Amino acid sequence: MLARLFKKLQDLAARAADDRYTVRRTVRGLPVVVVNTRPDIDTEHVIARLDDALGLIERYQPWHFRRFHRDFSEIWVRRYPCRGAYLSQYKACLVELTFTVNPDFTTAQIAATMLHEAMHARLDRRCIEHTVENAAKHERFCRRAEIEFGRVVPGGEPIVARALATLDAPDEDVAPSIDWQIAAQRVADVDRAALEKGAHPRGGRRRG
Repeated sequence: MLARLFKKLQDLAARAADDRYTVRRTVRGLPVVVVNTRPDIDTEHVIARLDDALGLIERYQPWHFRRFHRDFSEIWVRRYPCRGAYLSQYKACLVELTFTVNPDFTTAQIAATMLHEAMHARLDRRCIEHTVENAAKHERFCRRAEIEFGRVVPGGEPIVARALATLDAPDEDVAPSIDWQIAAQRVADVDRAALEKGAHPRGGRRRG
């Protein structure tokens, strides 16, 4: 009982901390929530990059963009141990904060990440459960959507190359097992080091 109460208090404290850094917007008709816990990152720059990325999908694959309104209840941008995720319990697409503003990645690559998560959403809506046994199959399905997008969007070559490499990889590399506690600690360590050094808002490279 005490353990459950302590966990609830931790969750409430984390939510209150998040609220201090949260900005809510509507971008191209989609609800967007940015939780910017990094003072070296400009929230307006995050939103502008996200808008550009969504604009690429709207222009080059409008049928996918139209379905985003069914795929996602919200798009979240916040710190996370990989580029993106689909959070089925919230019907939310999560895009990693530092990845969004990292100039080493194009807005086309951000768009490909959101499209990837939309494929997870569509599988979830069809009640095709994501399990350890079929995780690699799910990932390959999502990567194929990235390839189709990368072949039509300007500058899409890195998207296609990365996705093709994943298709040919062993299952354990396509959908690797992740220790999320260790991953979260690495994110915290990177943030702490960035704040101590007054880091430029590039963020770090990460898998996703």
